[in-house]
Amino acid sequence: MSLLVVGLSHRSAPVSVLERAALSADAQMKLLQDTVAAEPATEAAVLATCNRIELYADVDKFHAGVAELSTLLAQHSGVGLEELTPYLYVHYEDRAVHHLFSVACGLDSMVVGEGQILGQIKDSLARAQDLHTAGKLLNDLFQQALRVGKRAHSETGIDRAGQSLVTFGLEQLAAGGDVRDWAAGRTALVIGAGSMSSLAAATLARAGVAEIVVANRTFERAERLAEILAEGDDTGTVTARAVRMDAVAAELTRADVVVSCTGATGLVLTAEAVAQAVEGRTGAPAAEITGTPRTTAQAKAPLASAGPGDDNCPLDLSAVQPGFSLMGEAAVAGMDAATLEQHAAWVAGGTVDRRDRRTPETDAELITALAATAATVGRIPERRKPEPVAERPAPFVFLLDLAMPRDIDAAVHRLAGVRLVDIESLAEASADAPMAADVDQVRRIVSDEVAAFGAAQRAAHITPTVVALRTMAADVVAGEIARLDGRLPDLDERQRGEIRQAVHRVVDKLLHAPTVRVKQLAAEPGGAGYADALRTLFDLDPETVAAVSRAGDSTDTKDRPA
Repeated sequence: MSLLVVGLSHRSAPVSVLERAALSADAQMKLLQDTVAAEPATEAAVLATCNRIELYADVDKFHAGVAELSTLLAQHSGVGLEELTPYLYVHYEDRAVHHLFSVACGLDSMVVGEGQILGQIKDSLARAQDLHTAGKLLNDLFQQALRVGKRAHSETGIDRAGQSLVTFGLEQLAAGGDVRDWAAGRTALVIGAGSMSSLAAATLARAGVAEIVVANRTFERAERLAEILAEGDDTGTVTARAVRMDAVAAELTRADVVVSCTGATGLVLTAEAVAQAVEGRTGAPAAEITGTPRTTAQAKAPLASAGPGDDNCPLDLSAVQPGFSLMGEAAVAGMDAATLEQHAAWVAGGTVDRRDRRTPETDAELITALAATAATVGRIPERRKPEPVAERPAPFVFLLDLAMPRDIDAAVHRLAGVRLVDIESLAEASADAPMAADVDQVRRIVSDEVAAFGAAQRAAHITPTVVALRTMAADVVAGEIARLDGRLPDLDERQRGEIRQAVHRVVDKLLHAPTVRVKQLAAEPGGAGYADALRTLFDLDPETVAAVSRAGDSTDTKDRPA
């Protein structure tokens, strides 16, 4: 059996694809169960974060394993296999180990060096253990990955190379200024009470916000997080309270900073909701970024809404679910640049030069593509176009969306007085982030740990064969001693003991050098064949070796990740 990982991340796929491929908790559980039920795999674990989706498995066939894991990822993510395949990467055996260890150290994170990934790896292993999809290989692998990650953070300065995604996001909201100065005295609304939201709330509390409001679908979890925040505040300057999700609209009108990270599959905050909150704060209708104020009627309507034929809209939106956005988007599958520009011009309220208009057939294709996208993802996300800083008024509402798929409609960034930072903009900002010198040291740690892990796994692979050989030798000695007892019944017990010890010493000395040497050779790359050679030379029963291996697996302690 061999380790295989198939996945996609912010390094291989655009955020729009990652967003669509995001797996809910239920989907992750079903994916694990279906993977171990498939023929090539016996173990499976899923590592799903806001910027990666990876499926780890112990497989007996490489090509069949890649095909099966890729198909299962496509089925459970809802993204077609043909569309998903160009963004997938595959790592096998030592390369797969190297990849996970690099991930655990934060080398593959959007923000290099961030330590939150360790908690996510820990959760991934716990989930696989709960579902009994993690056997000896994946338990050993993920436990060691956690140790390697902790070693990297304790022995190097990798923490200086990056921060958590939350910290990085807050720095982007502060636009390069000091986060503490920016956050001091503000009111924060945190939507969600999971690990990322809890980290965001704690970070905001340390940064000096005056009040934190926690909203969650399960009110008890929101209350618990608020209690923890209050208990952890030694200064007495932070007020924390919990509200139900139906109170979010009212809290939006008070909040200066909003952080959202939920497991919702649809939008949690629509552009309309944020526009109404802005109007509630200012008493005036929210203005578009172009500087044209919206009328009260426009402010009370969704930012993007249209019916059949409205202003020559190329799409009938009457049946589209709430939260659909028409604000253009390069992520719309199947659209070329010219078509996108045509649609963007319509969205902006401008006119398209008749000389540049496409044929009726192309317009029909546009309608089909838009309708297909609406049916698949429920909306067309916002297409981002950089705006000159001078044209944007200073923001007074700051939104941080850490969810995948996104919680906050990207069309919000068109509202004056609002600054939105989400996974997509964080990916763009992190691409230019400087790398610390400690990264090289972490890479050396990873390389050393991969070599050690591989050697240990290869050595462990031959152990059942060595045990079976020694068991066979012990059986031979026992048989010969019994035969001797029958032929020499007059020997006293002392004489029999001396003979038994002498025979055992001879056998042990004969087996010691070859068994020690074969373990050393098996630990080297390509050493797996020594176990086969040993079984052949000593005519060992394969079923006996397999029984020793099964016994070893059954006695392994499956500890929870530390």
